[in-house]
Amino acid sequence: MKTEPSSYSIDDLKREKKTMWDGIRNYQARNFMKDSMRIGDYVLLYHSNTKELGVAGEGRVCSKPYPDPTQFNRESKYFDPKSTKEKPRWFLVDICYENKFHRLITLEMLRGEKALKNMVTLRPGNRLSITPVQKKEYERIRDLGNKKPPKKVAG
Repeated sequence: MKTEPSSYSIDDLKREKKTMWDGIRNYQARNFMKDSMRIGDYVLLYHSNTKELGVAGEGRVCSKPYPDPTQFNRESKYFDPKSTKEKPRWFLVDICYENKFHRLITLEMLRGEKALKNMVTLRPGNRLSITPVQKKEYERIRDLGNKKPPKKVAG
């Protein structure tokens, strides 16, 4: 799940413990949340539109999909006049905090991993904010993220 750290970061999720993953206005990304995500599924939180792009940590899906309330709020930048409470267009899930990685797993690091060569997120032209990750890919990224960086040696 992609997020801009200036808007909402892994540190924000750590502090709040839980958030609605609102504002998704791409049908394919919405469908991943609505049709594929289940309570208890783990997600990777990827910081985008920042100096260093990469996976910052992980969360967990902690609700069933439900209508995104921002689509009904005329004051919201995510307001959708074609959406109604009877026929909502946009759905979301709640995400709960799980873990901030010891280090950011940068886009360069992800691209350098042979085990991740087929990852949807790394395909040229991919701009989706939510993409599925295979179990082996997830485990490899989790291993990279939880590996403590080497201690600096003085001298």
